[in-house]
Amino acid sequence: MKTLVVRLSLAFASAVLALLPCYSWSQVALPAQDDAVHTSALVTRWGRAVTPENAWQSYPRPGMRRERWRNLNGEWDYAIRPKAEPRPTRMDGRILVPFAVESKLSGVARKVGPEDRIWYRRSFAVPGDWLGERIMLHFGAVDFEAHVLVNGGLVGSHRGGSDTFAFDITDYLKPGNNELVVQVTDPTSAGAQPRGKQQLTPKSIWYTPVSGIWQTVWLEPVPSLHIEDVNVTPDIDAGALDVDVVLNRSTGNGHAVRITAKVGGKTVSSTIVRANRRARLPVSNARLWSPDDPYLYDLDVELVAVTDPLQHLENGPREEALITKAEAEAYRTAQVTGAPLDAVRSYFAMRKSSLGPGKVAGQPMLLLNNRPVFQNGTLDQGWWPDGLLTPPSEEAIAYEIDFLKKAGFNMLRKHIKIEPAHYYYLADTMGILIWQDMPSGEEEDSLDQFVRPKASDEALMPARVTDEFEYELLRMISDLRDHPSIVTWVVNNEGWGQYASTRLGHMVKALDPSRTVNKTSGWLDTGDAGSDIFDIHTYEEVPNAPSHNRRRAIVLGEFGGIGLPVEGHLWFPDQRNWGYQTATDRDDYLQRYQRKYAEVIRQARELGLSAAVYTQTSDVEGEVNGLLTYDREVSKLPAESFARIHAPLFERGAE
Repeated sequence: MKTLVVRLSLAFASAVLALLPCYSWSQVALPAQDDAVHTSALVTRWGRAVTPENAWQSYPRPGMRRERWRNLNGEWDYAIRPKAEPRPTRMDGRILVPFAVESKLSGVARKVGPEDRIWYRRSFAVPGDWLGERIMLHFGAVDFEAHVLVNGGLVGSHRGGSDTFAFDITDYLKPGNNELVVQVTDPTSAGAQPRGKQQLTPKSIWYTPVSGIWQTVWLEPVPSLHIEDVNVTPDIDAGALDVDVVLNRSTGNGHAVRITAKVGGKTVSSTIVRANRRARLPVSNARLWSPDDPYLYDLDVELVAVTDPLQHLENGPREEALITKAEAEAYRTAQVTGAPLDAVRSYFAMRKSSLGPGKVAGQPMLLLNNRPVFQNGTLDQGWWPDGLLTPPSEEAIAYEIDFLKKAGFNMLRKHIKIEPAHYYYLADTMGILIWQDMPSGEEEDSLDQFVRPKASDEALMPARVTDEFEYELLRMISDLRDHPSIVTWVVNNEGWGQYASTRLGHMVKALDPSRTVNKTSGWLDTGDAGSDIFDIHTYEEVPNAPSHNRRRAIVLGEFGGIGLPVEGHLWFPDQRNWGYQTATDRDDYLQRYQRKYAEVIRQARELGLSAAVYTQTSDVEGEVNGLLTYDREVSKLPAESFARIHAPLFERGAE
């Protein structure tokens, strides 16, 4: 049996283990040298507090909440075997879900190669008061290809490293304890699937891989006919909210959906619509969401039984538009019978993200709620020294967002990584804008997927690569589109796997016209079509300025990168750490930072610059160009100092 190790002496590894929660270490042994992942001695304050009982216990889908559910996070059995071998008869030890196999918090910290298969196993019982309902098994995310079995029966499979998925496992259950087995393979950088910055041989800007379950696993009972999805789209110009409620199957005239917007328990607006049809709720005199005022409304969605609302409509040929109008009115006045058959609680914000005129004639700007608001953000990698892609806790996320706001940032660019849903919920409630990147993919050996900055053409990809990328792009938007904090979709970063960017930009805009689209962040720009943003990356001592563009907002999609290593908070304490520029001490760091932001402020005022994304929120592994150290314990400058430097960006006349 094998578990956590760092590539140092056995004594030092044991000392590191002593810092962590107890996951029955006596049952397992340290792995061989070639099986270990480098984890260093860094553990966050939140990681030190993690236990099998408290690991990620919040409701995992805050935008569509039901009262009853059961969290399956905690200790599972695990094994790693060659993927061609059958199911193991003996497991290797225990793993803490939802932390990835390679992470320290999982209690395993072992390598997983393209030739390996991870096996997970646990038992569970269905609560007695769920009998007679359908039981859904949900996964927040599993990287990359998962096959799920309950009591030996295959309930389903899924490919995709960052999106949610679920299976109806009702027909596979038995009384008492049930066995859940999940098997996972992950090619990481040996494959071309979207994976962000994971690499089998982490170095420089590429980080430790993440394999297997890395977000919450949970059970939920639902009725046979139930609400499967809820999408909301605010329209502040019309003072209305569009709501799409989708059921798990079609239904007749006897069912409808009642939608109610509330504030503090008081009804703001309510309507009843036919199931599987769009509803529009009036929201008059709406209080608009912004980073300064992250105001949220509650939204109750109920599946209800109604007397047949169409029975009084006249028969015979009629214009389709008249039928639709008559049907809609009939449902609005339908009589509800009995209690709701299904109910979910959601929330929404009245917020608009768009492109429009700015203070510099002929240069469009990014608008928030129809006015220019300079978007000052950080490049946020979302990596943690103990949890890797999985934040150690919900509290850790809140701390980081709070720090960024205190430091004078109103935006972050979630860099080629998708977070757990609770991350975006906290961004919604705390008030910070998000540019959401699509995780990129590139195959190290067999495909040349990089498009260089001065290239004249984009890459051509096999259909298996484009199909995978576009499926996950669609799923990302589907999973995240209800979060008001997300204001921009970023399709491609720096030519990493860049292909057909204009077509993809148009596709994203068609999927979600309510947000701005940045089809190519940095490197090879492919023109105005399909994008609202012209984005350059500049890591010079003084940031270069983007060219004037009469059709797109101009932004610094990445700049900065001042490195400052802080002793005692380094991933590689005995190796050379790096930044795009390196400060000698905090005074030098301050001067360099002030010089960079003086140019950003000039560009904002004189050129109509809409946004700037500083690299980066925190140090990550060997990169030390963060505002915070990797363990989030030390800020390179006080948050108040950062805020004073940024303040001119938000002064009257600067936007």
